[in-house]
Amino acid sequence: MTQTKNGDRVLRAKPRADAEDSGQLPGWTDGLRQLYDQVVDEELPEGLRDLLAQFDKKS
Repeated sequence: MTQTKNGDRVLRAKPRADAEDSGQLPGWTDGLRQLYDQVVDEELPEGLRDLLAQFDKKS
């Protein structure tokens, strides 16, 4: 809920889940899924791998 300039409270509508329930998602979700998958599949930079290895040794 938010307030307007004159102090009235306004309820904001929640996104409708109809599309998700019916199995139809907006077209932009495919591009977002592809981007996510690319990032997840990327190799870690060597410096970050070394840093994580150092943390593993300490714990």
